[in-house]
Amino acid sequence: MSSNEEKKIGDNPVLDSALRPTTWDDYIGQTHIKNNLTVLLNAAKERNHMPEHLLFYGPPGLGKTTLAHLISHHTGAGLKITSGPAIEKVSDVASILSNLNSGDILFIDEIHRLNKSIEEVLYPAMESGVIDIVIGKGPSARTVQLELPAFTLIAATTKVASISSPLRSRFSGGVFKLEFYTEEEIAKIVKKSALRLGIFINPAAADLIAKRSRFTPRTANYLLKRCRDIAQIEGLDTITTDVVDRTIQLIGIDATGLTKTDIDVLTAIENKFNGGPVGLNTLALSMSEEPSTIEEFHEPYLLQIGFIERTPRGRSLTETGKNYILDIVKNKSLKEGLEN
Repeated sequence: MSSNEEKKIGDNPVLDSALRPTTWDDYIGQTHIKNNLTVLLNAAKERNHMPEHLLFYGPPGLGKTTLAHLISHHTGAGLKITSGPAIEKVSDVASILSNLNSGDILFIDEIHRLNKSIEEVLYPAMESGVIDIVIGKGPSARTVQLELPAFTLIAATTKVASISSPLRSRFSGGVFKLEFYTEEEIAKIVKKSALRLGIFINPAAADLIAKRSRFTPRTANYLLKRCRDIAQIEGLDTITTDVVDRTIQLIGIDATGLTKTDIDVLTAIENKFNGGPVGLNTLALSMSEEPSTIEEFHEPYLLQIGFIERTPRGRSLTETGKNYILDIVKNKSLKEGLEN
């Protein structure tokens, strides 16, 4: 371990940042993206040029922000971070761009939430390194062109289809999709994170967390931290399968990695809409949930494990999903029968 890894992460108030890998060797998974970035970054370095603009997309928690940090570490460039919702006016993006230092990386998370007027400011900034600023109003208004320092824009989104084609086309370094991780990759991440947290974890316990992690490193690290909490309270120096089982039960995650809301989505489709198909807005209304919450946080995993499918007419349960709900009903009935 490096000196940074040996430092107790418990001293760091921001655990998520502390668990973030700082080298390419520490970054597990997404091999196709790492291979492409290695070529792109090394070639740019040999030419003494800035890396070209990059766009990463995929479900939350797969490592888009981490990739931006790793590129910053690899190139030695400063990293400035903002998000689409935080940039409300053209003056906001003009201020951010004009305050960059030469060679900086600007990371914009949730870039799909930028409005069109701000996108239009980014076009010349990304292509020519300039922005046009309108000074004054009415007939006396004039446009001033401001030169910007050389920079690389790295953007992330969970909704790549919501980004306009003109903006997507300006990410000349590439548009990369992050895939869900395998359970083996997640188990490796859990073991590395446990080292950073300063606690031992049994291989079987790491595998158990991986099975409940929804194929997502962020979820795996969340479960690991909660297991660490229980182990700490009980005075244990090792996370065992028993600790993981009790943590999962306390949080309310089942053997498949589903939360109560995930199960509510499946139950609503089956019981209220006869298995589907049902439109997203109608489904969300029936559950008193926001459509975006279902679409962004619950659907990706339910689709990944084959419990639901999306059709032109809406969401439907698959046979696997129907059998899962049937098993829940059977188990509930059996439990109630035993209690009576």
